[in-house]
Amino acid sequence: MPFPAEILPTFLARLLAGAVRHNVAAMDIVSDTKDWTWVLERPCPDCGFDAAAVSGRDVAAMLRVAAQAWQVRLRREDVRDRPNAVTWSPLEYASHVRDVCLRFDARLALMLTQVQPEFENWDQDATAVEERYGEQDPSGVATELAASAETLAAHFDQVRGDQWQRTGQRSDGARFTVDSFARYFLHDVLHHLHDVDIEVRPTHERV
Repeated sequence: MPFPAEILPTFLARLLAGAVRHNVAAMDIVSDTKDWTWVLERPCPDCGFDAAAVSGRDVAAMLRVAAQAWQVRLRREDVRDRPNAVTWSPLEYASHVRDVCLRFDARLALMLTQVQPEFENWDQDATAVEERYGEQDPSGVATELAASAETLAAHFDQVRGDQWQRTGQRSDGARFTVDSFARYFLHDVLHHLHDVDIEVRPTHERV
């Protein structure tokens, strides 16, 4: 079934073409300590996501499409292979996205039921190590990712009217409305689809 172009950034359609990529030996991943909230203010130069072109109300539908794309990625023969020295394998990214969906679903519930809740800290890199993302079963991750994404999408679908302007914040002080929270989350899911399909130069640098 073709993916609806009207709700998909162009880059996602390209990713679904499934281009062949090079592989390099797995090495330790450097922790990502960047504050990605800037993606709400300007397009991401890496994956092309433009938060200004998306409404929170669009996120549920786009998440469902992205979840289907992850099912495709998890069936690749190289699902356990890291594409370069500083990037997770498709399996590791998918495991992360599954857990992101779970975490953001819990945070969404807080925003809808509490006044300006503060989100509990989550060390994503520690979780990846503790849960052995790279050793998990791809079919199991596919099932769990599909379920967690659908649960979150259903909860976004249930947000109404002024609820989109309810707020919450991280422990570092970054504040979100439900609308900006949804768009920030969507970038994470789509950016990681981009991550598992990047071209790799001989120097193993990103392009």
